[in-house]
Amino acid sequence: MAILIGTVIGVTSKYFLDKNYIFYYVNKDRNRGVKNFFFYSLTGIFTTVIFWGFEIGFHFTFNSNLAKYIGAIIGLSIGYFLKFFLDRKYVFKAYE
Repeated sequence: MAILIGTVIGVTSKYFLDKNYIFYYVNKDRNRGVKNFFFYSLTGIFTTVIFWGFEIGFHFTFNSNLAKYIGAIIGLSIGYFLKFFLDRKYVFKAYE
């Protein structure tokens, strides 16, 4: 239950921060806001899978905790980089 609540709070707060302070995006209406949040969540799921893939892949490939952490750093870096560009292109479009 704690993971679910933490995830909902984390995604919601990150959406708010990205929308207002990274992309300076204003929703035209409530429907657009719901749609944006949905797509924002999808890009988050996609990039989380990349993060987990690198973390788990490095752990099982090299069989050490250090490798797992290095994989996590690489996966997280790729995930955040990719998420920024996906959000900019598909979620917080400059024009519609």
